[in-house]
Amino acid sequence: MGKYFGTDGIRGMANVHPVTSEVALKLGKAIGYYFKSTSNVKNPKILIGKDTRISGYMLEQAISAGITSMGIESQFLGPIPTPGIAYLTRGMRASAGVVISASHNPYHDNGIKIFSSDGYKLPDSVEDEIEKLIDTDNLNQKVHHSSNIGRARRIDDAIGQYAVFLKEAFPKKMSLDGVRIVLDCANGAAYKVAPKVLEELGADVFLIGNTPNGSNINENCGALHPENIMEKVFLYKADIGIALDGDADRIIVVDDKGEIIDGDHLMAVCGSFMMEKNALAHKTIVTTVMSNVGLDICMQKIKAKTIRTKVGDRYIVEEMRKSGYNFGGENSGHLIFLDSNTTGDGILAALKILEIMLTKQKPLSELKKVMEAVPQILLNVGISEKKDFMAIPEIANLVKETEETLGNNGRIFLRYSGTEKVLRIMVEGRDEEYISTQANSIAEMAGKYL
Repeated sequence: MGKYFGTDGIRGMANVHPVTSEVALKLGKAIGYYFKSTSNVKNPKILIGKDTRISGYMLEQAISAGITSMGIESQFLGPIPTPGIAYLTRGMRASAGVVISASHNPYHDNGIKIFSSDGYKLPDSVEDEIEKLIDTDNLNQKVHHSSNIGRARRIDDAIGQYAVFLKEAFPKKMSLDGVRIVLDCANGAAYKVAPKVLEELGADVFLIGNTPNGSNINENCGALHPENIMEKVFLYKADIGIALDGDADRIIVVDDKGEIIDGDHLMAVCGSFMMEKNALAHKTIVTTVMSNVGLDICMQKIKAKTIRTKVGDRYIVEEMRKSGYNFGGENSGHLIFLDSNTTGDGILAALKILEIMLTKQKPLSELKKVMEAVPQILLNVGISEKKDFMAIPEIANLVKETEETLGNNGRIFLRYSGTEKVLRIMVEGRDEEYISTQANSIAEMAGKYL
């Protein structure tokens, strides 16, 4: 990770370094200069979108000031989901798209990430160049003469354009007429566009989390709190409950029986359907090391496979692009349909799931049975030093013994936290007593030797 950019842009508490108006102004100048000097377009423009946090006003104005000082036009999209910014960056032929959001974090946090003109997150190499520009003392000398300052303007129909894109992704001959949906927008970026799309496709939508006030984003609502829609599904006799997170790039679902369905089960449902339609590129799903081994078993049964990456949707997208895969996701609810959009898209994912329900004429409570989750034990162990744990014979032998016993019906995975002195231990397998014993034994060894 760099000085400013982490694994998913710049993020932290709003108005505390680095998420301040001062850094945002420098960032605006840096990206303005970078895209002005690398663009082949005569009059480049950069889009700026945000979620509903009160600090978004401060940051968008500061970023825009920096961009326009470099002779580039900035265009405000207002509150709109992260995948909507990715789509519009491509569709409006912008040089870049800036997202102001801290996703599922509470309102007092905020973040900034950037999409390139193709709608993908910037590669590390470009982020490194922008970081250097932020700290360049002579960046102010590169600003344009007053006669060449860029303009800033607001795009009034951004939500409408994104809504059309989403509706076009739903089969033309299919309608949601009569489908009852409980929708939790997390008081976030999708509070207008998500109900608009579902209602215009014919659904009966029962809304919660759609009254943002600047400080209630993700507050006891949305994808982090799907329990809110569980009771509403029963109350309204709904076919499905949909919970988005603050920037609507991920989704957690509640089925018709009020049971929560995570990203792994949703990937299994969508991947199986795509295999039936011969639409799953290379018969492969891309996921992370944290997905349940039950997903692998599900794919093996239908002669497909899974490929795993590091935790983070950007690593999934990188692997998909590199090898030509078109579907992937995380157990946290990021679902990436690369044939349709360049990043995780919660509303798009919801439409894909609804399409499967209507095509198969089955409720989600039946469809989810395609995958059986394998029991999983997760333990966090505080350690004093992040040493190579596999170089410690006692730990290495225990891990090897566990792997051999589990075979193809389970998995063991150890990794250090990126921010704390903590070893994370995950063991999966059908025998809960065995995996619990092994996980606790490894935790004991870690406490002794690390």
